[in-house]
Amino acid sequence: MFQVYILYSPSIDRYYIGQTENIDIRIDWHQEKVFLRCFTARASDWLIFLTVDCISRKQAVNIEAHIKKMKSRKYIQNLLKYPEIIERLKLRYSQ
Repeated sequence: MFQVYILYSPSIDRYYIGQTENIDIRIDWHQEKVFLRCFTARASDWLIFLTVDCISRKQAVNIEAHIKKMKSRKYIQNLLKYPEIIERLKLRYSQ
């Protein structure tokens, strides 16, 4: 199963959006700074803010791109506050 995930770092007060097939391994990689030149190397305190289960990699990539395109902290926070937004995204990108 593919997932879109949003991480939050309290130390830099920033969000990171990504997608993966194995969330546990991917989070470990971010925490261990496997991606040295990646944005997530800036902090070591990444917390899982939200995960979205997807039916395919295509759906995960499209939802990830949609969230990134919004470029809005408020939008990200609203995804957690209003789960119906996520359901609409899943329907929109189900094809």
